[in-house]
Amino acid sequence: MGGIVEREVQVKQALQGMVDVGCDIVTIGQYLQPADNKLKVKEFIHPNVFGLYKDYGLSIGIKYISAGPFVRSSYNVEEIIKNF
Repeated sequence: MGGIVEREVQVKQALQGMVDVGCDIVTIGQYLQPADNKLKVKEFIHPNVFGLYKDYGLSIGIKYISAGPFVRSSYNVEEIIKNF
């Protein structure tokens, strides 16, 4: 989930780490605060940035990556598996 405290370099390092351990599928979405007493959103990530993360992930060998403000792995699993 993006928008908590991560920076671009950290996301790229995490993606590289996933490739290094053989991860084939990655989803990245915008963190949205589910309740007042939960962690607050620090930043809303621009959709273009999610596109950059997707392009980077694909360029380093991730086979399927879904990245966008409304991406949720638990809700999109059927689409992910169908496209994988």
